[in-house]
Amino acid sequence: MSASITRAFATRMPSRASVFAAAASRRFISIKPIYTAKATATGGRNGRAVSSDNILNVELTLPKALGGRGEAGKTNPEQLFAAGYAACFQGAMGLAASNLEVKLPESNTVTGIVDIGKDSAGGLGLAVELRVSAPGLDTATTQKVVDLAHTICPYSRATSGNIDVKLTVV
Repeated sequence: MSASITRAFATRMPSRASVFAAAASRRFISIKPIYTAKATATGGRNGRAVSSDNILNVELTLPKALGGRGEAGKTNPEQLFAAGYAACFQGAMGLAASNLEVKLPESNTVTGIVDIGKDSAGGLGLAVELRVSAPGLDTATTQKVVDLAHTICPYSRATSGNIDVKLTVV
């Protein structure tokens, strides 16, 4: 490209900073952190993940379905995400139930199911199903709690519009 074309092109293009600022104003929500989790992974999907306080210290393995060994006694990022999302969502259900003045059974459970597969662009993507059980609470009331929890849960908010999330009352 000639220098004049390059200059003309550059003057019409927004600066990198303005592109990021515009994206941030549309998509990201600034928070004032209350708690910060920190974990370090080494070795990728066949390595280890350790939290900064050393409470989480897990060996990772690539699942057989993804071409790995799927070694017994080791976990993978999808299992960790399923567990984290399920736990977070169950906490959000408690807040939702309280807001709706509903007594949520202590025996309620949330099972997170995380799928990884090829997306329409040819890359890899995730899909989640959260299966909620609230024994003794009718289905309609449970669904109201689940729907409100989905607007409260930080994982739900973070994944909104990014991956498919299916909420199932069982």
